[in-house]
Amino acid sequence: MEKEVVENLWNGDRDSQIQAALELGRLSRKQRHKLEESGVMVPLVSMLHSQDYEAIEAALCALLSLSFGSERNKIRIIKSGALPVLANKVAIASSGAIQLLAEFVNSNCSTQSQLDAIATLHNLTTCKEIMPLIVSSGVMFSLLELIHSTVKSSPLVEKAIELLENIVSSSESALCKAAGAGGAIGILVETIEDGSLLSKEHAVSILLLICQSCREKYRGLILTEGVMPGLLQLSVDGTWRAKSIAQELLLLLRDCSNYGSRCKQINHELIERIMEEIEAEGEKLADTTLRLVEEMIAKLNA
Repeated sequence: MEKEVVENLWNGDRDSQIQAALELGRLSRKQRHKLEESGVMVPLVSMLHSQDYEAIEAALCALLSLSFGSERNKIRIIKSGALPVLANKVAIASSGAIQLLAEFVNSNCSTQSQLDAIATLHNLTTCKEIMPLIVSSGVMFSLLELIHSTVKSSPLVEKAIELLENIVSSSESALCKAAGAGGAIGILVETIEDGSLLSKEHAVSILLLICQSCREKYRGLILTEGVMPGLLQLSVDGTWRAKSIAQELLLLLRDCSNYGSRCKQINHELIERIMEEIEAEGEKLADTTLRLVEEMIAKLNA
């Protein structure tokens, strides 16, 4: 099988090359390893230069398969002249690569392959023309599923939720899709509770965007998921950005029909005072957090 793939990539006609590239993408990691010394990157990169949609898609799938989890292969791909072609992000998007990457995000492949796919998608989000394709690819649902099923404090979740924030902040359509996904708010609340510092920061930022998009619709849903304890704790020991966002979300969650500057100012002072009290508890924090949280909720709803 491996020899036939190599032979067709180097010497086959158009159809044979495309078929060989597709077969390469389906090979196991062990089988692909046998091809690494055969120089198959060269004919694959040549296929990228063509104007043939099928050839570009097949070659890209094969190169992605070879690159995932192998720094050596990434170097080989670059040396083979792929970088100028891959820099054309619009061409990559039109080749169907985004859909492929979205599938890799929540697949049974290695963690490194998932990280590579997320990193590639993150890079593609810098191109505004591609964002609609990323949003429609379903990758946000894949990211949410990944975050839900993975240890919240892991580097994988950190990268996944960073990408998710990047996508939802790009457009109202992306935000609505993420907010409407089943269990999305609960997943974000869980991340605020159990994630790394950066994961918590990204999660609370997404929740704030969701609540700001339609406070009447999402305020109750967010509160029902039990966000308050984690949100209050984040206001104390989160990153600088997370603290600021958490306090803004606390104010937005308050049951106040006239949510304006005066309301925000009064409650901002209240939040700061209770946060200072929590911090002042020091080592006794674990024993008093519940009481302070209950007091905070009661006063915010007063």
